[in-house]
Amino acid sequence: MAAEEESNSLQYTPTWVVAVVCFFFVLISLVAERALHHLGKILKHKQQDALFEALQKLKEELMLLGFISLLLTVFQGLVSEMCIPTYYVSTVLLPCKKHSEGKTPEKHFPRAINHRRRLFSTEAASDHCSREGKVPLLSLEALHQLHIFIFVLAVVHVIYCLITMVLGGARIRQWKQWENEIQGHLNDRHVDEHHTSFVQHAKGWRKTAILSWTMSFFKQFHGSVTKSDYTALREGFIREHCPSNPRYNFHDYIMRTLQVDFKKVVGISWYLWLFVVMFLLLNVKGWNTYFWLSFLPVVLLLIVGTKLEHVIIRLAQEMSEMKERGETAQVKPSDEHFWFKNPRIVFFLIHFILFQNAFELAFFFWILCTYGFHSCIMEKLGYIITRLIMGVIVQVLCSYITLPLYVLVTQMGSCFKEGIFKEHIHSSLTTWRSGPRDQGSG
Repeated sequence: MAAEEESNSLQYTPTWVVAVVCFFFVLISLVAERALHHLGKILKHKQQDALFEALQKLKEELMLLGFISLLLTVFQGLVSEMCIPTYYVSTVLLPCKKHSEGKTPEKHFPRAINHRRRLFSTEAASDHCSREGKVPLLSLEALHQLHIFIFVLAVVHVIYCLITMVLGGARIRQWKQWENEIQGHLNDRHVDEHHTSFVQHAKGWRKTAILSWTMSFFKQFHGSVTKSDYTALREGFIREHCPSNPRYNFHDYIMRTLQVDFKKVVGISWYLWLFVVMFLLLNVKGWNTYFWLSFLPVVLLLIVGTKLEHVIIRLAQEMSEMKERGETAQVKPSDEHFWFKNPRIVFFLIHFILFQNAFELAFFFWILCTYGFHSCIMEKLGYIITRLIMGVIVQVLCSYITLPLYVLVTQMGSCFKEGIFKEHIHSSLTTWRSGPRDQGSG
């Protein structure tokens, strides 16, 4: 066996085979790198600094994947030679139950796996462990499949976030017409008309918390953001943060904040990788973990959407109370309306929801391509259909309802966001702030 393994090593492989394979891998890598570089130059030329930083974040994720790939490659021999008692791999936390203990481990893999190239080093590690009455901690085949899953997960997450942000941005651009109309009719009568309509949200259920939350829940599905909502929130933001500039382009500002948030949401934070590890652990036969997991992003999205709508209602209630007291009725932005007085919690929830749904879809396609549709990990057909339906629902809810709500309503915090300045102004301020501070202390 050792002689056969040596005959298949690189030193006995024709040089033209090595050169051709390396050429195509290098060519594909260079094309991808040049494409990303050219895209970055286009974004820089168009002064899309936030999107350019999102691209840089994407490159960082690709570098992380490359490092993970390197670690898996370097330590694959060491991991496969680690031996553990057979009990721990045959009875504890199995994604698929073995039908017969008398079968060899190879018979438990799907047919597609059996047709793959056998790894002689894997057989050597198995023989090494079997002499000790044990089994390998993780085979090279399993390491290879795990490597593919991590790559698929990262790619699906980036693509899914991109689609969500593009569709959500398209929805927000529909508000541009409202901004233009407001800019063309900046007079008290026009504002008062929309204030009257906005305050109607608060009438009838001001002191009924249950009814208020119920209305908030259903409002996100029909007219989640109306022109009156947009007008009132816009005026409240400008009076709070830009009182000297009533013609401030609020719509451009929220589009810039969307781009700023996108460069953060496209990344995979450490706690999201921890989430992956946890649910890989819980992928046990009979628990139907991924079926129940598919409901989590839908529930969280509905909670987030309801909370954002309720913030709008609370602002309308405050305006109504001001009007009754004879005060000037206007929206008063405040962190008090958000969970734990922190609007950023909404962002972290949306980030988690996007990643979790991408995890669901990536895991499904990975199982489908690796083990086939009838694999035991796939669960029942009804569960599969439900999971796919949940994924589509999350995509629609997040793109057309929750994301636009988030971009608008979170501007009602006590502080303005990074995108309040245009790109070139923000770059100048950043350069000034990071410049030398000891010039005045000479």
